[in-house]
Amino acid sequence: MRRVILPICLMLGACMPGTSADMPSRAATHDQSTMPAMKRFSAPRPVPPRRSNRDIQRDFLELSFQLESGRPLQHFSRFEQPISIRVTGSPPPTLIPDLNRLVHRLRTEAGIDVARVRSDTANITVEAVPRSEIRRHLPQAACFVVPNISRLSQYRKARHSRITNWSLLKKREKLAVFIPNDSSPQEVRDCLHEELAQAIGPLNDLYRLPDSVFNDDNVHTVLTGFDMLILRAYYSPELHSGMTRAQVARRLPAILSRLNPAGDKIAPRYASSTPRAWIRNIQTALGPGARSAQRRTTAREALRIAEAVGWTDHRRAFSHFALGRLTQSTDPDFAQDQFVIAEQFYKRTPGTTLHRAYTASQLAAYAIAQGRGEDALMLLTPYLSTAERHENAALLATLMMLRAEALELTGRVAEARSVRLDSLGWARYGFGADWAVRAKLRDISALSPLKGPNG
Repeated sequence: MRRVILPICLMLGACMPGTSADMPSRAATHDQSTMPAMKRFSAPRPVPPRRSNRDIQRDFLELSFQLESGRPLQHFSRFEQPISIRVTGSPPPTLIPDLNRLVHRLRTEAGIDVARVRSDTANITVEAVPRSEIRRHLPQAACFVVPNISRLSQYRKARHSRITNWSLLKKREKLAVFIPNDSSPQEVRDCLHEELAQAIGPLNDLYRLPDSVFNDDNVHTVLTGFDMLILRAYYSPELHSGMTRAQVARRLPAILSRLNPAGDKIAPRYASSTPRAWIRNIQTALGPGARSAQRRTTAREALRIAEAVGWTDHRRAFSHFALGRLTQSTDPDFAQDQFVIAEQFYKRTPGTTLHRAYTASQLAAYAIAQGRGEDALMLLTPYLSTAERHENAALLATLMMLRAEALELTGRVAEARSVRLDSLGWARYGFGADWAVRAKLRDISALSPLKGPNG
């Protein structure tokens, strides 16, 4: 199961100088009853991996021969026949187009023989159900994948049986992916990418990966160039179901040299493994169920572990980012310092441009709250194209809404109005319902001192 961590990166409410109900806003003073059409991304532009094949070999083995819990897998498993996917339940209107787009990418970028079908004998069933039904079975999950069943109604009985035990699986033939049908279009799409990638390929997540959806930090939400390389290697003809780790390891160097020759010329970085204690603290800090004080305590402990391990990569940055996000409401100046430190570590780590876009949104929100419009514009401008390239409509809409507030602070009112209007189409895809879009507008508008009681 994936998508357990809350999307804290886009929750800017704690930066606000007051509650949104008390603050006049652009959304409240302009007629938003008719929203513009939802915007969708065009052709994908994945960034090729820029890492050593020796590092990627290690990543492949740990992704393929270990579960997220840390439990080792004895055998390599995959589909050994063309993969068919069908959709059941009550899919929202955006699900089928997004699934078709993903299937096309898997065929063209990963070279996997996969197709969407209507037959009830499909290998993978994507069942679209209410979010409450998913939470009834797995309270912490937004979506999940299970082997050897085809309906959510079968899951409770089969949950603790051998048929749904991933560690006993030697060959994949039938799986089910359960997707919420009442979440935002982006959340539905993100679940499709993450769960189908797991249904077809590796079962593990690694926090040390800066450029992958196989990472529970949820920074990347659509399959990346690295992910497509992993999946292409996963279905290379040199491998087959039932192989041991040692057997796969012997064949991987030649496979990666053939698929990613540039990786043979890059020196390995040998990133350290991620301690389970850090993972537990991060999941408690950012996942559902914990009280605010406990979240802050575990975020501080995660940072302590990151410092003790000596990390200087994106995991150290993420530790500061998480602590900053969780302390915004109690100590905004301290939180700002954490975001600044996070940016410093991200800047030193290759492949973290998207991470820096999230940090820029927090730093810009703080600048806007202080009336520093020009500073906010400098922070935001480089990352609009980043959000678009990584197909993150929620992040793109947030950056554009922040940019509109910064433009108003600098007196560019007409330009601000145009940018704000343009953001709404992306917001409809990223946040879903019109009320959610208006709520995001109110929250970000309330950051500006121009919108305060005397503004």
